Amino acid sequence: MKQHHRLSFLAAPAALLLAGLLGVPALRAGDAPIPPVAKKAPKTDVLHGEKRVDDYFWLRDKEKPEVVSYLTAENSYTDEVMRPTEALQETLYKEMLGRIQQTDLSVPQKDGGYWYYNRTEEGKQYPIVCRKKGSLDAPEEVLLDGNQLAAGQKFFNLGALSVSNDGNLLAYSTDYTGFRQYTLQVKDLRTGQTLPDKREKVTAVTWAADDKTLFYGVEDSAKRSHRIYRHALGAAEDPLVYEEKDERFNVWVGRSRSREYLFVASGSMTSSEVRYLKAAEPEGEPKLVAARRPDIEYDVEHRGDLFYITVNDTGRNGRLVTAPAADPDPKNWQELLPHRAGVMLEGVMLFKDHMVAFEREAGLQQAAVTSFKTGEKHRISFPEPVYTVFPQGNPELDTGLLRFTYQSLVTPASVYDYGLDNRELKLLKKTEVLGGYDPSRYASERISIPAPDGTAVPVSIVYRKDVPRDGSAPLMLTSYGSYGAPSFVAFNPNRLSLLDRGFVYAIAHIRGGGDLGKAWHDDGRMLHKKNTFTDFIAVAEGLIARKYASKGRVTIQGGSAGGLLMGAVTNMRPDLFKAVIANVPFVDVINTMSDPSLPLTVAEFEEWGNPQNKAEYDYIKSYDPYGNLAARDYPAVLVTTSLNDSQVMYWEPAKYVAKMRTLKTDPNPLLLRTNMAGGHGGSSGRYDRLRETAFETAFLLWQVGLAKEEKDEIGTIEIPVASRP
Repeated sequence: MKQHHRLSFLAAPAALLLAGLLGVPALRAGDAPIPPVAKKAPKTDVLHGEKRVDDYFWLRDKEKPEVVSYLTAENSYTDEVMRPTEALQETLYKEMLGRIQQTDLSVPQKDGGYWYYNRTEEGKQYPIVCRKKGSLDAPEEVLLDGNQLAAGQKFFNLGALSVSNDGNLLAYSTDYTGFRQYTLQVKDLRTGQTLPDKREKVTAVTWAADDKTLFYGVEDSAKRSHRIYRHALGAAEDPLVYEEKDERFNVWVGRSRSREYLFVASGSMTSSEVRYLKAAEPEGEPKLVAARRPDIEYDVEHRGDLFYITVNDTGRNGRLVTAPAADPDPKNWQELLPHRAGVMLEGVMLFKDHMVAFEREAGLQQAAVTSFKTGEKHRISFPEPVYTVFPQGNPELDTGLLRFTYQSLVTPASVYDYGLDNRELKLLKKTEVLGGYDPSRYASERISIPAPDGTAVPVSIVYRKDVPRDGSAPLMLTSYGSYGAPSFVAFNPNRLSLLDRGFVYAIAHIRGGGDLGKAWHDDGRMLHKKNTFTDFIAVAEGLIARKYASKGRVTIQGGSAGGLLMGAVTNMRPDLFKAVIANVPFVDVINTMSDPSLPLTVAEFEEWGNPQNKAEYDYIKSYDPYGNLAARDYPAVLVTTSLNDSQVMYWEPAKYVAKMRTLKTDPNPLLLRTNMAGGHGGSSGRYDRLRETAFETAFLLWQVGLAKEEKDEIGTIEIPVASRP
């Protein structure tokens, strides 16, 4: 499945010739390109006595030349339609590249006797992982050079990266296809040699305390991390430590921040359990902290004689309890932080003398500090109404400093050290935005817009202060809204290319995400999933009513499950949006969730529902983007996918476009762009990703009429509607 077909890299003319031979129409010479028309080969499925016909099931076999030729023909068609924007794409690429400090260095982080950091070099696609021993004045040691590892490859991604306790060995994993199947290897940092130890399809990796034993997870045929093994360096066979047999659960292995324990954690979408093992006794038997229970999730950390357990057993947002590490059975739990209805406890970070609880209240992240010595508590203050905070590194326990990254819609990512006792904040580095970026020219705000049921939906907004608030500005609205994952408010220098051309940019913190805690997720999953879509539509309408934009000027973008959002709202309110970008969109929900052999399907029954259940089948079917395509006018639509995507298989977007093309009654562009050597995140190299962003930005500017500044003026392109059978 992960192998590339050689035809996927054909030059356009040869690919189009092959397309014609296989019955996929090539582009017609002349003014207007003709879209490819995928053949129909009906496949019928019956479930709950109901027939479901899929005309494009055949696109699932990427080893067939006709599949590759169809995707290639779509790429060529997209290139032809977008050809008038090529000058704009190049302008945008240079503009975005010009804001980046291409040769750069991350803030070094002390861990044991070394200072670790990453650096980038101008013209090179991938980071270089480095360290210095004892002092930042010491000679640099390169641990891994991503550019050397990626040499000759069309895709490269670094997965696990774990240094042994003595600093001599590096365990790392690599993926060369984009399918997220990683190969584990070990490098001897003293000699620079790669050891013969190699394992395939590896997930999590961590060292035991003896510097010669590795624990690692492996995935099954459905890409579920299902087993944990113990590997002694040089051994041919590895003992099985734990096997997770429930197909709803994945299993991972990691090490406590104290480094005294190994944790083997199993988790589904709604339940979890953890086993523990002393890191100094790697051949021991992992012991259970607490048996899994439906709808109860917990996480474990260690300090001193205690385990600190974040658990949602008394309320959806979680509480914090402690338990003796010698016997952490629930009967011994002592509550340290109670459940609070309005505060989501996302996790804790433990230090020698302090604890930092990471919380979320009213949709905003908070960091609450507790001194173990005095019991004194305080929250770290953040200066802006909309922001994101992430702890960064913090590998050492015996320190009075918390390192974190702070950013907002107008403030670039900034690394700080915070004094946990003296509360002093020290800026270590603010990501430089070249080209004269002035944050005072921009405004960010947080507003609420009521959903149809009256629920207040938070919205984060950024725009240039000189943009008129009369509804004339174009709007980019984005969101995710699934898996309880919050829509983080982050700075993106590429976004300036929209803002400086007059766009308002907004993030809708809709239900299904975790922005307002577990209940917010619950109200947007399973049989409440449609709240995700109606929230988004309400936000779009509310922003129009408040004159951030006007109807006909609203563009939207979302990826993966956010691509499902794009497909659903485009079916529900195609009149509301001018242009849609759906990146690697999960749009064939009913068919995918009916196939347990596919990656993620069984584990996600608790997010979307199981079609074998009639009520859940009917509900999914009612919003499924692919199944609900109809003969109607649609906005301009750009769909992107990757041939080696393991999260949302390429055929979902391909089928979606093929079917929409036979139904749409409008002249608006419908484009499919398949990265023939990418994964779920597209291309792996930073310059390649930047070109993808420039391409998508050019599409948006073209659609709202802001592309005429370029030498090659972009006018209206007539897009023939595919003939219906």
